[in-house]
Amino acid sequence: MRSTDAIHFAAVDLRHDAGAATYVKQETVRVVFARAAGSLASREGANHYHAGDALVTGSGGDRWSVSRDRFDRRYLPVPPLRHGSDGDYCSVALPVLARQIPHCFTVQRSAGGDLLGGNAHDWLLQYAPGDWGIVEDAKFRRLYQRV
Repeated sequence: MRSTDAIHFAAVDLRHDAGAATYVKQETVRVVFARAAGSLASREGANHYHAGDALVTGSGGDRWSVSRDRFDRRYLPVPPLRHGSDGDYCSVALPVLARQIPHCFTVQRSAGGDLLGGNAHDWLLQYAPGDWGIVEDAKFRRLYQRV
């Protein structure tokens, strides 16, 4: 994907989009909490993180970062792991709005956040107003269920 060929989504709100629907994710992931600030490369683009943020490896081997406050709301430790320790976590079944996009696109993860890029047929996710993500089609179909 070349960014010049992609459509950029700015100020879009899937709550008002008839093509969007509500889904929940079910996935167990491996987590290491960052000891220092840094960046990791995901399929969708650079993920900058701060010390204490979660560095997540998904069930398919993909990697991304999640800010600690978002992580604490969205993931639970797999027993006997204690919350805040490195190890396996499962996603909480929180509803997310999603729409499949038929062409290459970009969106900022949050205001002033990382710029993410999606390929044709990837899914644009809205966790909350101004809180975005992108998931490739095959992964979305494997992990997300329509509510």
